[in-house]
Amino acid sequence: MVPIIQTRGLAKDYRLGGQAIRALDGVTMTVEAGEMVAVMGPSGSGKSTLLHLLGCLDRPSAGDYWFRGRSVADLADDELARVRNRHIGFVFQNFNLLPRATALENAALPLLYGALKGRERRDRAEAALARVGLGDRLHHSASTLSGGEQQRVAIARGLVNEPTLILADEPTGALDSATGQEILVLLESLNAAGITVLIVTHDPLVAARARRLVRVMDGLLVSDGSNAQLSDLWSAPRSARESNHGRT
Repeated sequence: MVPIIQTRGLAKDYRLGGQAIRALDGVTMTVEAGEMVAVMGPSGSGKSTLLHLLGCLDRPSAGDYWFRGRSVADLADDELARVRNRHIGFVFQNFNLLPRATALENAALPLLYGALKGRERRDRAEAALARVGLGDRLHHSASTLSGGEQQRVAIARGLVNEPTLILADEPTGALDSATGQEILVLLESLNAAGITVLIVTHDPLVAARARRLVRVMDGLLVSDGSNAQLSDLWSAPRSARESNHGRT
């Protein structure tokens, strides 16, 4: 089976005051369909830059990226927009909802760019909201919903086009711990249903919910393996970690 994500030497530079800043430096990784992966690192490590590249929100400065077996470099801007709309669901820390629009209207937004008629868009959005447990909140405006409900609306919006991949950037960062756990359980259930899920986080408790953990530091991919393997490695004394660096 073709991997859903495959990168080789992926890099991204930004210009700051006439100087090139390398935010991501030569990342090579593969994500198979159906995996649940956490990408973990501190602020400024490059993990959000990586997510933007994987989500086709930005183009790399160097390296190669294949999404579902197709080179992203070969896609024109309108083709990239179709990939984002049809195959990738995005979930952001701050929800990015229209506050005065209803849950139903927010969930249906990605469908406005397709060929579906109004009734079909409504049915799809209603089904997505029911899937995240908000079937009874369709007509509530986003501003009247709790943080957890707003994140569920955001996930429904990401699901409405039946994507193969969900990219979640700090999905629990704006939520209390109990509500955050509910959102993680929801993402786990979507993964169990066959959707590939990649979560970017700085929180080890969030990362622990994924079966695979990728660690990013200073723009470099420093480790990649099962959560159990890396938990053992990073809980070992520093000397042991350093002797194992580069083996995972």
